[in-house]
Amino acid sequence: MIDTGWQRKKDERPGEILDAALDLFVEKGFRATKMEDIARAAGVTKGTPYLYFENKEELFKAVVRETQVAHVTSMRERAAGHSGSATELLFALLEDWWKESGSTRLAGLCKLMMAEATNFPELAAFYYAEVIAPSRAMMTSIVEFGVARGEFRPLDVAAAVDALMAPIITSMVWNHSFGAMPGVAPVGRHDYASLMASLSLLLNGLTAR
Repeated sequence: MIDTGWQRKKDERPGEILDAALDLFVEKGFRATKMEDIARAAGVTKGTPYLYFENKEELFKAVVRETQVAHVTSMRERAAGHSGSATELLFALLEDWWKESGSTRLAGLCKLMMAEATNFPELAAFYYAEVIAPSRAMMTSIVEFGVARGEFRPLDVAAAVDALMAPIITSMVWNHSFGAMPGVAPVGRHDYASLMASLSLLLNGLTAR
């Protein structure tokens, strides 16, 4: 008879390894994190991660795909089904982005890639292609939609997308760098209320008069 408890535990291992890897990548960075450290944190033998992931690079990619890529995909599906205004959609998506990623440990992946992109260009290219480019494409289409329907004034769309994304990206990096230092608050000008205030100011600038 199959030991279903053992099988269930075995089936859960990839998720446990990914969860442990996320914590260590955010805490220590990519270079300093070793596969045996991940195995130890996941409570498995040091060879177990290699049963599921070829190497540390592939494990990192799996972490990103299971978290940030999945979230971006969900946001794009939500945007595709939206029937209201561009302003409403921008508020909804950026609020979701902050709550599901920007204010969580996932934000540490953004800071990690900004810090280590030049050291690991292949990983940086992967992150750009699967996280940054789709996010920018989504935001671009929303701003263009707003301009086309007369909700936003004619403008430099790329510059508008930069301005819309900058507050959250800055907060993600801040909260996992200076904000993580003793005596430095991780909130203040880098919390949800401040981000929504920034978004309101930006959207007021976009709105057609």
